[in-house]
Amino acid sequence: LVSVPACCSARYNLALLAFAGFFLLYALRVNLSVALVDMVEPNISLAKNTTSNVCPEHSSTVNVPRNTTGEKYSWDADTQGWILGSFFYGYIITQIPGGYLASKIGGKMLMGFGIFGTSVFTLLTPLAANLGVGYLIAVRALEGLGEGVTFPAMHSMWSSWAPPLERSKLLSISYAGAQLGTVVSLPLSGLICYYMNWVYVFYIFGALGVLWFFFWMWLVSDTPETHKSISHAEREYILSSLKDQLSTQKSVPWRPMLESLPLWAIVVAHFSYNWTFYTLLTLLPTYMKEILRFDAQENGFLSALPYFGCWLCIILSGQIADYLREKQNLSTVCVRKCFTLIGMIGPAVFLVAAGFIGCNYALAVAFVTISTTLGGFCTSGYSINHLDIAPSYAGILLGITNSFATIPGMVGPVIAKNLTHNNTVGEWQTVFYIAASINLFGAIFFALFASGEVQDWAVSGYHLHRN
Repeated sequence: LVSVPACCSARYNLALLAFAGFFLLYALRVNLSVALVDMVEPNISLAKNTTSNVCPEHSSTVNVPRNTTGEKYSWDADTQGWILGSFFYGYIITQIPGGYLASKIGGKMLMGFGIFGTSVFTLLTPLAANLGVGYLIAVRALEGLGEGVTFPAMHSMWSSWAPPLERSKLLSISYAGAQLGTVVSLPLSGLICYYMNWVYVFYIFGALGVLWFFFWMWLVSDTPETHKSISHAEREYILSSLKDQLSTQKSVPWRPMLESLPLWAIVVAHFSYNWTFYTLLTLLPTYMKEILRFDAQENGFLSALPYFGCWLCIILSGQIADYLREKQNLSTVCVRKCFTLIGMIGPAVFLVAAGFIGCNYALAVAFVTISTTLGGFCTSGYSINHLDIAPSYAGILLGITNSFATIPGMVGPVIAKNLTHNNTVGEWQTVFYIAASINLFGAIFFALFASGEVQDWAVSGYHLHRN
């Protein structure tokens, strides 16, 4: 099996286009948590007396006249919690159907229209906010429906595009777009709010998403066989590397799938990791503003730092993981378990530490950054383990694990908001404690029960045809 160079190859072009797609998806997902600060009347966001006075005010050196033309709404903290959480109510519904549909109609259309739909609803966000909070929640939930199909669709495409020994590399490139989208859109949304008006946050990112859609539909195909410009050598290389891994049966083996312990190992790890991830994603701006007393402009850059670290870590760990499997002959399961342990225990330790350093801004930011960065190891850990245990059904498996993993996005921020009514450091320590202990549990469970082999139920159709 001769490997085909990566440069300009169809599989790497797919990885880069997917990278751009996930970049935009996350930009569309997180821009609201920045814009929300500007959409709410200042006296409501959290009345001055509840801002914790533990830390001194942090004055910003430059005082640019701020644009205040955007509408302001009088939503209280609980309403804001619902607005931020509503996305996940849509997102959870389309996970498993997304995986199932991708196995039937192919991932290309699903991924394309998922992002296209999300972009269109993003463009409608300012209008919805004007109509009332119910409309805004509905539009966010619809965005969630659109985004819900994207990861299962992409996993499904990779099951026919990624040679086993290049899996970590290709998948980590495409999914790292999500982290970079967070990195760029947090500070950028802050700047757009600052110099223009919060409505442009939604217009700019929404328009970019629509533009991406046209490129995707034009350049991508579902399988190497149907690709217009792939080289013969690359097509043969991909198809021959996957020939013993895919199932030929048409029906989905639901029962053995749901009874499979390696699948539940991924579920538990995925749920635990996301608890920390979503709690930070939605509440870091609040923590920095209310406890550490940073203003929004500094805040955007500092909130983005952790995700930049995570992005670098995902790209690098993907290269390292495949190197260990290919050159050092480490077993797949060993690599997946080690990377998951580093990527879950590391963040837990630093997250708890972040709650104990008082007003040392630099350390707080450093600890949260290290915590999130180490989480990047998980992408080459549990995150792509679906493709190891059942390539044919990877999209469906991801739909299943991601459904469970979306629950923290719905519950985590709500619980955290409820625990931090007075915004004391002690209350935030509790939030960090909960996240860390959930992480720890997930890491241990995965280390005990995960597998790196293709499961019997995932290839049963294949054995019948071979004899």
